[in-house]
Amino acid sequence: MKARVYVSLKTTVLDPQGQAVRAALAGLGHLAIADVRQGKFFDITLADGTSREQARKDVETIAQEVLANPVIEEYRVEIAE
Repeated sequence: MKARVYVSLKTTVLDPQGQAVRAALAGLGHLAIADVRQGKFFDITLADGTSREQARKDVETIAQEVLANPVIEEYRVEIAE
């Protein structure tokens, strides 16, 4: 079983990298792009025999305690078969 954790800055936090990308896109003529927010994701492979419920619980804990800074970032967990 695999899990993917998406981590991104909260919408209330300034994203200078996203702003730089948006400005570069505008410079390339992509004027319809109003905003860009950057983020990251982590692919996690879980051990065989791990239940879906345990996988979600473990990955949620890891995301909150290790992968994301809950003060400035938010995260989303997806569990795939």
